[in-house]
Amino acid sequence: MQTPARDIRGSRILVIGGAGFIGSHVVDELVKEDVAEIVIYDNFCRGTHDNIAHALKDPRVKVFELGGDMLQTDILDQAVKGKDYVVHLAALWLLHCYDYPRSAFHTNIEGTFNVLEACARHNVKKLVYSSSASVYGDALELPMTEDHPYNNKTFYGATKIACEHMCRAYYHRYGLDYAGLRYMNVYGARQDYKGTYIAVIMKMLDRLDQGLSPQVYGDGSQAYDFIYVSDVARANVCAMKATATDKNYNVGSGVQTSILDLTKMILKVTGSTQEIQYEPAGKTFVTNRIGDPRLAAEDLGFTYSIELEEGLRKLIEWRSAHMELVEQRRKKA
Repeated sequence: MQTPARDIRGSRILVIGGAGFIGSHVVDELVKEDVAEIVIYDNFCRGTHDNIAHALKDPRVKVFELGGDMLQTDILDQAVKGKDYVVHLAALWLLHCYDYPRSAFHTNIEGTFNVLEACARHNVKKLVYSSSASVYGDALELPMTEDHPYNNKTFYGATKIACEHMCRAYYHRYGLDYAGLRYMNVYGARQDYKGTYIAVIMKMLDRLDQGLSPQVYGDGSQAYDFIYVSDVARANVCAMKATATDKNYNVGSGVQTSILDLTKMILKVTGSTQEIQYEPAGKTFVTNRIGDPRLAAEDLGFTYSIELEEGLRKLIEWRSAHMELVEQRRKKA
């Protein structure tokens, strides 16, 4: 049964990583709420000013002017001070963690510890922490409930597991309310080329623009749970409002989609008649992962609303309107 909702009207909210792909959409969702202030804390390593340009037109939204690095504890402490809620999305992405595990430790684990410490010190009402379905690794059973074993084999997933347990420890030691969100495969407007499992969408669209066939590595049977970014942002607001605490929740559609089916859908949405080009299977960290969304519906009142085909149309529409920006992100990838 869904838990009662918190009243966040008049609240002051800090969004760590608020200029990023998901974070900027969280800011957009918060703008719809009757809150007093939304402060973006971001070092702009991956986040961009373009992502938040529209939100900054709202007088309640601002970028924290002193900095945005989680490892600068005095500056972070100042940002958290006086806030009612904190949404923490900042982290090094999967392949960056793969290549630079020590940096993954410092940014993802030490950085999150710093966030927890500041939240407890300043009596933040609730922390919404962005975890990842990477904690599960390859599925041992489908759909994966939140009780699915940790089958992760990556540094990125290891950092997310560590942070989930630090959140739990802070709750039991200091009474810091939190909810962790285990995102499935998030795609949509403003995405870049650095999402390990969703970058395939942008790369396919690039090839179609060039008159080339979309490439599928292996037989395309790898299957994932895709969820549109604005739904994920809404899940963060649902988690903030819910009184449920000390749990981690799957944020996904619960719908299994293979890479082959995804490719066929992209061809359909774009109206392309290109044939699919099959290539030898490359390196992949996970080949099968679909989350069970029921607990998030019960405890947070969150269910996804955007089907994959509709979401792809939204992404393609955004991409067409921002080709110069897309080109910049392609070059940085």
